[in-house]
Amino acid sequence: MARIGSKAATVVFEHVSKVYPGAAAPAVNDVSLTIEAGRLVTLLGPSGCGKTTTLRMIAGLEMPTSGRILIGGADVTRLPATERDVSMVFQSYALFPHMTVMENVSYGLRYSGFDKKETAERARAGLELVGLSGFERRLPSELSGGQQQRVAVARALVLEPQVLLFDEPLSNLDAKLRRRVRDEIREIQQKLGLTVVYVTHDQEEALAVSDRIIVMNNAVVAQEGTPRELYEEPASAFVADFIGEANVFDCRVESVSDGTATVAVGGLALRLPARGRSAGPARLAARPSRLEIGPAGVPGSIPGKLEKVTYVGSHIEFVVASEFGEVFVVSDEVDSPLVAGQDVGLKFAGRGPVLISG
Repeated sequence: MARIGSKAATVVFEHVSKVYPGAAAPAVNDVSLTIEAGRLVTLLGPSGCGKTTTLRMIAGLEMPTSGRILIGGADVTRLPATERDVSMVFQSYALFPHMTVMENVSYGLRYSGFDKKETAERARAGLELVGLSGFERRLPSELSGGQQQRVAVARALVLEPQVLLFDEPLSNLDAKLRRRVRDEIREIQQKLGLTVVYVTHDQEEALAVSDRIIVMNNAVVAQEGTPRELYEEPASAFVADFIGEANVFDCRVESVSDGTATVAVGGLALRLPARGRSAGPARLAARPSRLEIGPAGVPGSIPGKLEKVTYVGSHIEFVVASEFGEVFVVSDEVDSPLVAGQDVGLKFAGRGPVLISG
């Protein structure tokens, strides 16, 4: 039987912009990025940030207004979709309802120069890869949503594209199925060494599947890095809040020495990586799980009053009123005796806050 392989290629954007006629602002504004071969890179951001337009420009479904796009070192900026070695898995799956699973998976192969025997072998190999051997004669209407998604993935994989694109692939699935299918996509990507560009607005999904994440906002790249880098070291208030929840505190950088800042916040003095900040007003972000609640009046804590205590099974969520406004705290101490209305003190955990911009 034929085996599905990989021709993974690097994708490069050089100062790419996309402006739609009559639009007040660019959909994508002077974006430069590199997606390395064999990596799964997620474009993450809110609706209208430019992530889907960026994906469609890789696919050749949209042409940039300016800049260059290279795939595998070749300039494809002006090439149509039919002349690019990429495949796309759409949010709607885009399966032909009157065709069987086998016919759907074989569709692109029949128009790519493969003979009948090779087409059938590749289609069966693709279905085996996504765990759908034995489903060849079924119609899409006889499949679950997760199975339909896997058919769409198989149809894209059998063409052995240089780049495989996913546009919000899990948005039509329920939460439990989303977790399973995203794990399957990641497993296939790693097994075959594919270059995958994946678009989502779901930060948990992005953290779970990605080698790297490119966060977009207002048509530009806000920050890029590994999932851990973005979560632990957000560059701005937007990224801090979009990649998981974050509390943002006004503070002041008192001094900077050898890359370490002395920071004053709520009467506390913290020493944090300066991250390019100089003395003056600043902001810092702290994850809800990186804050600690203790007794009121303890030196080194910020005074507050518990407004809300919510037990959610695996952890407890607290809302604390403080001089900085409402602060959201999460604790896995589910037997906590704290109750709404009592005075408390807030502390930053050892690996808690980071200085941010914006």
